[in-house]
Amino acid sequence: MPELPEVETVRQTLKQLVLNKEIKDVSIYWDNIIKRPLEPMDFKAWLQGQRLIDIERKGKFLIFQFSDISMVSHLRMEGKFGLYDSSLPKPKHTHVVFQFTDGSELRYDDVRKFGTMHLFQKGEEWKEKPLNLLGPDPFDPLFTVDYFYNKLQKTSRHIKAVLLDQSVVAGLGNIYVDEALYRARIHPERTAKELNYGEAARLKEASTETILEAVKKGGTTIRTYLNGQGEMGMFQQELKVYGKENIDCVECGTPILKLKVSGRGTHICPQCQQ
Repeated sequence: MPELPEVETVRQTLKQLVLNKEIKDVSIYWDNIIKRPLEPMDFKAWLQGQRLIDIERKGKFLIFQFSDISMVSHLRMEGKFGLYDSSLPKPKHTHVVFQFTDGSELRYDDVRKFGTMHLFQKGEEWKEKPLNLLGPDPFDPLFTVDYFYNKLQKTSRHIKAVLLDQSVVAGLGNIYVDEALYRARIHPERTAKELNYGEAARLKEASTETILEAVKKGGTTIRTYLNGQGEMGMFQQELKVYGKENIDCVECGTPILKLKVSGRGTHICPQCQQ
């Protein structure tokens, strides 16, 4: 699933391609992607004539800001946005097409059809699901050490499960949680409330640094992720533990182990993360 760095990279590349374009029409080929309004015809009617002003992001959600409407979209496992000329054939996995007045199209492709799109009157998107359920991003000013430590003190869950909880911190997923825990030298099965203030500060900083570095590299391409211009991310070359099972740790030489923590495949160095 694309995590914060991949979604941020998609946001940045799409902004170079589609800002200030006006929607002429919308074609929907898989209704289940449209979550609000429930009727696809209403979805189309809301967007017709709208000009795309900006593209924002919260956690793993893209927020398309039109003249009067906001569209909140989650890519889930395989979702991709791309800009195409309307004369090009539509692939079988293209499920939503936003047709612009200049003859170009923003196409949403999704092999698994798990992606979602919600429309709101501008400003209302922050007050309702799904955005109102999210915690701060790893580099949001609200994501302070005090905030993070207080959240940890309230739960006996594994620290990995807490980091994956989007209501605590938005945007982290399996890849970057493994990497952040490794950088902070914290075992993923430790109980969250047992971490002291210094460890919470170290983990908060590791999470932020990992995400920022991944954004600079365009995200991580493990399977099929591509940005809005069809390019791969390159942060996979910087991964220290994720996907490195039985490969020696770059710090101590101990082979990386793969465990299952909170139902997720988890990579650790058993020496560095005791």
